[in-house]
Amino acid sequence: MKLMARNSLFGILLRSRWWASLLVAAALVFIGIAVTPPAYALFPLFGAVPFLVIAAIAAWKQRNRPSAARVERTTQTLAALSWSEFATRLQTALKADGCQVQPITGGAADFDLARPGAGRAVLSARRWKAAHTGVEPLQRLQSARTAAGATEAVYVTLGELSPAARAYAEANKIAVMDAESLAQLFRRQPL
Repeated sequence: MKLMARNSLFGILLRSRWWASLLVAAALVFIGIAVTPPAYALFPLFGAVPFLVIAAIAAWKQRNRPSAARVERTTQTLAALSWSEFATRLQTALKADGCQVQPITGGAADFDLARPGAGRAVLSARRWKAAHTGVEPLQRLQSARTAAGATEAVYVTLGELSPAARAYAEANKIAVMDAESLAQLFRRQPL
C-alpha cells in the first residue's frame, strides 16, 4: 500500500536532505506569524507540524548516509584497485557486515552470501569499474541466482545502469550496490 505519491511535496521532501523540510516549516511559521493577528499566532505552528515530522523522518533515514565527499573518495579509491584487491576488501567488508561469504569461480556471480536468519544471495562484482551497465550482466546474474537456488541477487557497480538495466533489476528484484552503498559498506574500513 502506497501512503504517499512519489512526486508529492512530502514525497520529494522525504528524499531531500532533512533540513529542507525544517526550512519549509520555519518559513511557514515566520510568514504565518507575520500575516496573522496575534490572537491566531498559534495556527501557523500547527501548519508546520507535518513538515517537522517529515524532517524528523528524513533525518532518521539519513542518519548513517555517507557524505558526498565520502562517496567520491570511496569511488576513487575502489576504482584504482585491481580485481583481487577489490575482491579481498569487499569480502572483508561483507563479513564485517555480518555475512558469510564464499567465493564462486567461473560464473556470472562472484560471491555466495548468507546471513543468519535470511536467505542466500549471489553477488556479482567483477564489473564494478564499468561506467555503464546494460541488461546482459544482470540477465547472467539472474541465471546464476536461479542455478544456485539463491533467493536474492546483488549487482555491484560504481557506474550507472542503463534505463533498461534499471528496469530489469527492479522487475527481477536484483539489488544494486552503487557508489553510495559501497561507501556505506566500507564505512568501517580505512580506504
